[in-house]
Amino acid sequence: MATVNEDLAGPPPTARPWHLLFVGIVSLLWNAFGAFDYVMTQLRNEAYMSGFPEEQLAYFYGMPVWADIGWALGVWGAVAGSVLLLLKSRWALAAFLLSLAGLLVSALHQIVNPPPASLSGGMMWFAALIWAFTLFLIWYSAAMRKRGVLR
Repeated sequence: MATVNEDLAGPPPTARPWHLLFVGIVSLLWNAFGAFDYVMTQLRNEAYMSGFPEEQLAYFYGMPVWADIGWALGVWGAVAGSVLLLLKSRWALAAFLLSLAGLLVSALHQIVNPPPASLSGGMMWFAALIWAFTLFLIWYSAAMRKRGVLR
């Protein structure tokens, strides 16, 4: 017969699969770069931003507040999701969904206010990669949560 404490604790946690650590570390490194890019752009770090032409700098620095908030949600939600994934927290999925919401706002900004032509080509490929990775992390964290790995 189970004790009250055992009933409240739920089933025992599932062991951490090897790929959770791999996906968690890769996603944290990827999203840490996004966070670094966000911080350097917000701080207008001269050394970091010096490689961009004036028209691109004007685009980055001219973002409306709502687009900037979307970018922040996307970046910091993804970083939080990666950390929570490594901690085997079920909240990783919620953080990645928040990141997706930020990505949607950023995409809306690019539709309403298209980037300069000098950014369009490379930015579209990079945006596709961001979308793919974000959707993968949502799928992965949902699958790990369903399997009982994330608690």
